[in-house]
Amino acid sequence: MPTAPANQRRLPWIVAGDLNGFFGLVVDNLSILGFIAAALVGIFGFPAEVVFGRMFPGTALGVLVGNLVYTAMARRLALRSGRDDVTAMPLGLDAPTSIGMALLVLGPAYAGFTGQGMATDAAAMATWQLGMASLVVMGLLKLVLSFAGDWVTRVLPRAALLGSIGGAALALLGFLPLIETLRNPVVGIATLGLLLYVLVGKGRLPWRVPGVFAAFVVGAALYYGLGLAGLGLPGFQLPQLQPLAFVLPLPNTGFIAGLPYTVPYLPLLLPFGLLMVVGGINVAESARAAGDDYRTRDVLLAEAVSTLVAGFCGGVAQTTPYIGQPAYKHMGARHGYTLLAGLFIGLGGFLGYVSMLVQWLPVAVLAPIIVYVGLDITLQAFHESPRRHAPAVALAFLPAIAYLLVIKLGNPAWIPADTFAALYEAGDGHGLADLATIVTLGNGFIITAMLWGTALVALVDQRPLRAAAVLLLAALLTLVGVIHSVDPRGGIYLPWALEGVRATIAWQFAAAYVVLALLLGLLSLQRPPAQEARDAP
Repeated sequence: MPTAPANQRRLPWIVAGDLNGFFGLVVDNLSILGFIAAALVGIFGFPAEVVFGRMFPGTALGVLVGNLVYTAMARRLALRSGRDDVTAMPLGLDAPTSIGMALLVLGPAYAGFTGQGMATDAAAMATWQLGMASLVVMGLLKLVLSFAGDWVTRVLPRAALLGSIGGAALALLGFLPLIETLRNPVVGIATLGLLLYVLVGKGRLPWRVPGVFAAFVVGAALYYGLGLAGLGLPGFQLPQLQPLAFVLPLPNTGFIAGLPYTVPYLPLLLPFGLLMVVGGINVAESARAAGDDYRTRDVLLAEAVSTLVAGFCGGVAQTTPYIGQPAYKHMGARHGYTLLAGLFIGLGGFLGYVSMLVQWLPVAVLAPIIVYVGLDITLQAFHESPRRHAPAVALAFLPAIAYLLVIKLGNPAWIPADTFAALYEAGDGHGLADLATIVTLGNGFIITAMLWGTALVALVDQRPLRAAAVLLLAALLTLVGVIHSVDPRGGIYLPWALEGVRATIAWQFAAAYVVLALLLGLLSLQRPPAQEARDAP
């Protein structure tokens, strides 16, 4: 008897592969929440009760809303297309900008408030309001720009779109979590190895136990078992848990009070929002390459709305569609995993158990799943682009490596701000300082990668004038700091407002693009090889 198409039969809400997807997506979000808490509480001495009791509930609400929307989108696509293998877009907290918010906005703002003599509680509340207002600002920007998403996907080649997120995947989702994995080698390598066994090697586990869940159980058991037995790493101790408390994140006017605080940070917040729009375009293309044709505008609108909801209700980290949709598809996940993960994170933020898990799950257990997602997306960037465009994909990886170094070197626990500024401006007579070059390349890395990839694709396709036009656009964006920002924090500016070394760096990078564009324009005046052959005697 023939099987009815998906749009004529009941579509299941949850399939077996959704369990692996659920654990993967939950861990992605828990990891980022863990990093936010570690940065604010551990580095800046921020009150833990404000992080867990006020910031996390609203942040979790944004994850819930976004995943519910993406679940509905996946079901609609499955019913409309008659396919039952449609995988929902995964949504969660964005790692780079969440880390940036903690290290470059919220933490320094709190330190500034307390340094001005503000009481600890008042400084914490003002910082929380700044975080809310920042999300509203970024959410409004994403909402406005979401309507340009479809046009961008028609203009930019796939190698540029996928290459830019491939580099981010390799550097930020691969390398950074790998370092956290190896900080506790026994736990981290065992967890990562099990994940690779079940997800890459397609190995089986007894009793059909979900592979991702099994890896977490084994990793946590090793961490606490070795630690309690005195065989773990020095400094092991059980976490001091915050008490469970029900907090319903309702809309409040705190973001209005925080809007004036955002003014000094706008040069940083606006690029954060812009990067998420570009990232959303890229992940929509990534899903399309994997076979699920979501409309880019809808993906971006859902992202913008969930960010705004989080900001209105107390959240401090913006949501974004994750670049791992093909990885979740390979796990066998469909749309049940986003439903389950959204409910788990959302309710956990309200009830407090997400905060408890963030404190109990060691980073060495959380990080390996992000490493796997990074590997999968890196491979997709090559597999789904034309073979002749592979050099453009590889070139697009390089700015992300610079941003990786910016994240590490910009940590005030590593390099004090005064020392960082001195190293940034120190030249050696042979060119720019190493730190200045790294920071300038890393700032705006996703857009830089897309422009570089687009220009090289044009050269591969024998279209030097198109490449020259892209380079001239890069020069213009350089002068205002959208790419290659000379503000160490990645801010935007007007070029005539720059002074000293920073003005020199900005004009040098812009001039470099103009010079190369002129060279390509001159080279394009040559007769095509075919015409030369016809004109030869």
